[in-house]
Amino acid sequence: MKTPVTAAALAFIQRVGDLKQGTSPPDTTWYGYDIMANVWHLENLLDGKLGDLLQKVKGPIADIGCADGDLGYFLESEGREVDFVDWPATNWNGMRGVRTLHGLLGSAASITETDLDTYFELPRERYGLAFMLGILYHLKNPYFVLEKLASRCERIVISTRVAARTAQGLKLDAAPLAYLLDPSECNNDSTNYWIFSQPGLKRLVTRCGWEIEAWKTVGCTSGSEPAHLERDERAFALLRSTRVAAGV
Repeated sequence: MKTPVTAAALAFIQRVGDLKQGTSPPDTTWYGYDIMANVWHLENLLDGKLGDLLQKVKGPIADIGCADGDLGYFLESEGREVDFVDWPATNWNGMRGVRTLHGLLGSAASITETDLDTYFELPRERYGLAFMLGILYHLKNPYFVLEKLASRCERIVISTRVAARTAQGLKLDAAPLAYLLDPSECNNDSTNYWIFSQPGLKRLVTRCGWEIEAWKTVGCTSGSEPAHLERDERAFALLRSTRVAAGV
């Protein structure tokens, strides 16, 4: 999908690629996945109106679980005030990537080390928008995190893995379920805790104080399950806090 936002994203990708050429974070590597591909997923989620959302948002933006920060730095390049929030122990390169890119870009964004698996605080009391992409299924207590964010963020864009069945073939998609993974059951990654059914994820976000403004899944949208990458399905959602609007 070609929009003004994706055109700006392509230019930013080229700029960052040139800056990264021949360099890397100290004693490690850059994040191994394409963070900026999320721009196209978000345009798809919002029917080409990501730019409208960004214009509507008032106040700073939080990039939570930011990897190397490419998405947040792109938003900063578009004139937004951005805070990065992540935890070195679970970040690909111990947050050295986001800090290195901060210097390469001459960024003014803040970088905060925060463990979402504890009783955490955010750098600010209020955010107009937050992004938390690919993080929810890595959290031990996604209910607490989503509920806490609903009291601080007017809107949030999330993505997370969902599945229609377990690796053993048990159906998940007919009920509001969260399936607790064995450490070896999903990419051999012990930080993968939860696979949600779509009804389960929708119930989770609404019970945590969010209303769903947009929802879409990508990847294997029929017969998805957690154990094989070719069966990977992801849900993307734009959520609006009912608690911030109510002053809770």
